[in-house]
Amino acid sequence: MSLQYKIIPVTPLQQNCSVLWCDATGEAAVVDPGGDVGRIQAAVAATGARLTKILLTHGHLDHVGGTQELARLAGVPVIGPQALDAFWLDALPEQCRMFGFAPIEAFHPDQWLEEGGRVSVGREVLEVYHTPGHTPGHVIFFSRSAKLALVGDVLFAGSVGRSDFPQGNHRELIDSIRGKLWPLGRDVSFIPGHGPMSTFGDERDSNPFVADFAA
Repeated sequence: MSLQYKIIPVTPLQQNCSVLWCDATGEAAVVDPGGDVGRIQAAVAATGARLTKILLTHGHLDHVGGTQELARLAGVPVIGPQALDAFWLDALPEQCRMFGFAPIEAFHPDQWLEEGGRVSVGREVLEVYHTPGHTPGHVIFFSRSAKLALVGDVLFAGSVGRSDFPQGNHRELIDSIRGKLWPLGRDVSFIPGHGPMSTFGDERDSNPFVADFAA
């Protein structure tokens, strides 16, 4: 039994949408379907798994833009982020105008998430950590069995998320990384919202924003 994953970069912003699935049950989840829904559906179909839920790390357009269409087509619930990101989801029409995307209606998920929550993907369990800073309601998902984290726009290979958006906070962002991510272990691999994967250990060694030498 193990958690499998596939990364599908979507939208002109090349956001890393992820498909997660449980080998044992064939159940799958899509994390942050920002757009290009047909490509996401094809990626899920290629796994042979059955989509059962959509998970969101935060409310920015490039992470949630395809959510409503995918949820409607697949008949699945939308889970996350934390409720402090409701204002970002309410502002989706404005975000679309700002970035030149086709109009998308505002929406709220079927379930908000909180620190300490759990989300199942088949027999696999994802732990939920509230990681504000990039947005106030940002969450990350962590599979302890796979030593895999999906961190949205909190942390990148060699960089960190922006904190200059409304209700962003750089100090909170750094505290989220050092206080919530690092304790999960140096050997944890992570899928960021953009760009290549890395490990927490590599970032602690070399990331100029949050490396141990920069503390």
